[in-house]
Amino acid sequence: MAGFDGDEQTGQSGGDATGRRRAVAETYDRIADHFAETRHHPWPEVREFLADREGTVGLDLGAGNGRHAELLAERTDRVVALDASRALLAVARERATEREYDDRLAAVAGDAVRLPVRTDSVELGVYVATLHHVPTRTDRVASLSELARVLAPDGVAVVSVWSTAHDRFDREEGFDTTVDWTLPGGETVPRYYHVYDPAEFRADLADSRLTVRSTRVSSGNCYAVVTTSREEDTCSRPA
Repeated sequence: MAGFDGDEQTGQSGGDATGRRRAVAETYDRIADHFAETRHHPWPEVREFLADREGTVGLDLGAGNGRHAELLAERTDRVVALDASRALLAVARERATEREYDDRLAAVAGDAVRLPVRTDSVELGVYVATLHHVPTRTDRVASLSELARVLAPDGVAVVSVWSTAHDRFDREEGFDTTVDWTLPGGETVPRYYHVYDPAEFRADLADSRLTVRSTRVSSGNCYAVVTTSREEDTCSRPA
């Protein structure tokens, strides 16, 4: 299938940062079944982004159980569902088989900081609720630049992160934290997050190779629509 270069995690940089990213993947492998059961429906903001767009190759970066890959499959000929958790990718494959788009889906285990995806190959990208799990700012900016690399010249993507604008956070500046996931038996599993403030999110985008078309805050999350071509930045600043 066009658009990817294999099915293994590749090219991770920095020993400590690599170990921390691996720990995030192991966390999601551990909670995968229960997590997937709670994530049935695509986000409205992703539906809105994809509504009037189409392409040949789509990328769901941080695909999880594939709920957004399914939307991409309706708008593109082929979809790469990429995630660091192989257990979640197994769920994504099952979902695709049940809903009969498995012939158009490639479920790829990979690192968001070095994507096993061909340069200039992706016309539509969805990168939601994943960047905030990357443990260092250097790697978060590198991940955004990797998205820029794989987007086709006319490609476009939506990126989202948790934000301090959410009601659950009483902070104005971005910060690192852990949020517990509670399994059915009562066991809690901590998950790493970097919670962005909106200005910090815009700064990381600006320091990457992406071009920003627009940004906004919706439902407590920061969103950006981005491209890889040099277009005028129409970034909107939330009040």
